[in-house]
Amino acid sequence: MSRDLPIDSTYAMLGKAMDVSARRHNLITGNIANMDTVGYKAKDLDFQKTLEMEMTRGGGPLDRTHDKHLQGRPAGAFDAEMEEDAPVDLDREMSRLVENNIRYRSTVEMMMRKVATLRDAIGEGVK
Repeated sequence: MSRDLPIDSTYAMLGKAMDVSARRHNLITGNIANMDTVGYKAKDLDFQKTLEMEMTRGGGPLDRTHDKHLQGRPAGAFDAEMEEDAPVDLDREMSRLVENNIRYRSTVEMMMRKVATLRDAIGEGVK
């Protein structure tokens, strides 16, 4: 009997979606912070493409030099990052920031609902 639960892939996907949203948030806020920097070009990443790459790539094996080291992300994990030719436009960046925030909060809400469902199922089994 396999111990792999179908919910494991859902949790993994939601976790990776939050990771991609957090990475995109860092890029957007970096754009805003550097909007007055001469020669700076805005950076962004395609959320959907990056998430698909993360889901197909998986965690990837890394060499750990000590058993207590945490598993990390392989180099180049966010290959969908792109640099734009245009300078930073504050309105565009703020719009991206709001969109990304909504996506992140929705993903967190889905994760919380999955955990609540699992908690309810465990609670019903105890009764």
